[in-house]
Amino acid sequence: MAERTTSGVTERVIAWRREFHARPELGFAEERTAARVAEILRGWGYTPRTGVGRTGVVAELVGGGGPGPTVLLRADMDALPVQEETDLPFASQTPGVMHACGHDAHTAILLGAAEVLAARAARLPGRVVFCFQPNEEATVGALAMINDGLLSDPPVDYALGLHVQSLTPTGEIHVSPGPVMASCREFDITIHGRGGHAAHPERTVDPVVVAAHVLTALQTIVSRNLAAREVGVVSVGHLRAGHIRNVIPETAELSGTLRCYDPEIGERLAARVTQLAEQLAAGFGARATLRFSEPVPPVVNDARLAEIVATAAAEVVGAAGVHEQEPSLGGEDFSQLASRVPGGFFFVGAGASEPERNYPHHHPRFWLDEARFELALRTLVGAAERVLAGG
Repeated sequence: MAERTTSGVTERVIAWRREFHARPELGFAEERTAARVAEILRGWGYTPRTGVGRTGVVAELVGGGGPGPTVLLRADMDALPVQEETDLPFASQTPGVMHACGHDAHTAILLGAAEVLAARAARLPGRVVFCFQPNEEATVGALAMINDGLLSDPPVDYALGLHVQSLTPTGEIHVSPGPVMASCREFDITIHGRGGHAAHPERTVDPVVVAAHVLTALQTIVSRNLAAREVGVVSVGHLRAGHIRNVIPETAELSGTLRCYDPEIGERLAARVTQLAEQLAAGFGARATLRFSEPVPPVVNDARLAEIVATAAAEVVGAAGVHEQEPSLGGEDFSQLASRVPGGFFFVGAGASEPERNYPHHHPRFWLDEARFELALRTLVGAAERVLAGG
């Protein structure tokens, strides 16, 4: 795709991204974003469906070039509960909410792809489904849309998605076959003890002490229960207990995540978390109850689609700018699509060329180089066209 065909579109992509960035919305609350997406799509003749998976938007483009496959292009729309600390002129106007993961860019880039492909519809075979997804951060939005018929109305054959990256070398595009992001599963552990006065711990069953032992024991699971060749992570991110310093509480709670690439390993991790929590609690005279979320599958790229994306990317950034993606233990619910139809998920380096200006995703100073959005747009459109043409 020649640059001159997307230069005007890219300017609009940047403007849309800034609009979304200034007015971020949390998962399943993306009402203004969804309404604006639908409004823009209608301007190019689409008939978007709103309220798919609560706040998702879906639009369909039927090509005029004869029969062919149906390819779904997906972007996520939700922001994070983060207080922005950038000095951007379009910084968040919503206290405590920020687009700190690039979903504003994803939404704008997909709108740009919808505009470009609409202009080419007469010669495209097959059809394209544009999916604007809510609530990726809680890894529940994709499944909500699937349950509302995303993959069946019309039947989808392939899915493509992307993620802009602040710490990937800027201007590079990374894609690989096989696992590229992990399965993720949340857990909550509640330790039930017996509270009382801090002056008389002997009259209590202290759930804080039990929780501390459980917390440290969980950190032995990967090193002592997985073989060196097996990959997994057990992380506790939240520990809650009590409200007053001189009162031993009745309960303590731990919340965390399990991450892996192999579902069988995920089941083993969950079983061991359960065993340690219950038996350690019992040893102290307490009781442990556990809750696990349904595991989100890993993102596993189809080999053929990964090759198609790499070919499209090479035409945009040159072969030297295309690299294999090192698997990440981060979670991403594009996996709900890619576990049902062949999927291709790629990463676009969009940070600053000066490393000191770059911050990780979810950081209050997260920043993206908007000049790199065109690389993402052209790669996404090029890959979609190749899939429609049969690769």
